[in-house]
Amino acid sequence: MRSFISLSDLRRDDLFALFRLSDDMQKGSYSSLLQDKTVVMFFPQSSLRTRVSFEKGIRLLGGHPVLFPPETLDKKEALVDVCGYLENWADMVIVRHPSIDLMRQMASHLHIPVINAMSSVNHPCEILSDLYALSKRRSDFLNDRYLFVGARGNIGMAWKEAADLLGLDLEQCCPPGYEIDGLSVHHDILSAVRGKDVVCTDSLPASAADAFAPCRVTLDAMGAANPGAVLNPCPPFYRGEEVDAGVIDSPYFAGYAFKRALLEVQQAVMAYCMIAEP
Repeated sequence: MRSFISLSDLRRDDLFALFRLSDDMQKGSYSSLLQDKTVVMFFPQSSLRTRVSFEKGIRLLGGHPVLFPPETLDKKEALVDVCGYLENWADMVIVRHPSIDLMRQMASHLHIPVINAMSSVNHPCEILSDLYALSKRRSDFLNDRYLFVGARGNIGMAWKEAADLLGLDLEQCCPPGYEIDGLSVHHDILSAVRGKDVVCTDSLPASAADAFAPCRVTLDAMGAANPGAVLNPCPPFYRGEEVDAGVIDSPYFAGYAFKRALLEVQQAVMAYCMIAEP
């Protein structure tokens, strides 16, 4: 058994093993993987897509999810003691919490898998699902040119982790002051989108909406991308902020079904953690 905290913890072969497991999940394999097992989940009430797909995925694999708010982990009791008791009954822990350090501490205290369902610095399951969906939609997603439109945050930094792992050509579009270290940066959308195949966005900090106006993805901007380019906005997205309404209603938008892969990919992550050798 092992944990899944960051894409940067994986090898390239690990990622493609997860893709193969995702294919297996679509065929109904591993349907009893979590039979009679309990998966403890720490999720805020505001979580929608990640929580629904994880909870459904657990049940489809025969498991029983138990839900707590993430604040449960912020109480005075030492984390090592929480983990010591939790291990009596849990077979896996899935955590959505701002602190990735807390997740790594939990993984060090537990002898069961810990899965990162989102932190303030990355969102590995989300980006893994996007990559898997792109691998089915694009003829050669590894050689596509990627653009991330947004501030330095968990989505952008997770895309950077993926780019480092797979050698993806990834650039960023943002105003000065929001750059991700190690990426080539553009400050206006028209120069940024030229020659790109996949345009990814993240919702903006409220204080940054005006500053990002030159970076907003529009229908005209997508017209300057490569033929067949895809717009993949990370939900929740907001029309009129990081993306225009017109481009969401256009064929460039990857579509709501693009996120359907979250179910199988997160099931694959659970299987990967449960069956992997130490």
